[in-house]
Amino acid sequence: MNLLRKIIFLFISILCLVSSGQGMAQHDHHHETQSSDVRVAVEFPVMMKDHTLTSMRDHLLALAEIQEAIGSSQYDKAASIAENRLGLTALKSHHAFENSQFMPKEMQEIGSQMHRHASQFAVEVQNAGATGDLKLAMLALSKTTQTCVACHAGYRLK
Repeated sequence: MNLLRKIIFLFISILCLVSSGQGMAQHDHHHETQSSDVRVAVEFPVMMKDHTLTSMRDHLLALAEIQEAIGSSQYDKAASIAENRLGLTALKSHHAFENSQFMPKEMQEIGSQMHRHASQFAVEVQNAGATGDLKLAMLALSKTTQTCVACHAGYRLK
């Protein structure tokens, strides 16, 4: 079973590297055609924008820490990170209610989905600790990151 976990961790790491490389290529292309950015620009007050961007960077760091915990078979740690930094428990510390007032309804819904999926992942990864089956946990983690991708593909803060 440890070999399977190592393979899954390696696979996730490779996906992250590939995704990050593709993101860099798209990022470089983005600078060449900056006027073609069709994402919805969402205006936030400066302090709230800075706080939101800091929160999003922490979300990315949390995802990396979750992957590391899964790769080390520390499922309870992965669940704790997910729930406390991404899940429904994190809503208050991220000032989600205050921030949501500046978001279009669709953006609010994507954010809510991300928090719900992260909480679902926390449950599933704890279950994986008992069963040894990571399938449902990985699917829930994928749904979490898919909402991040959807939001960043559709919206930008200005």
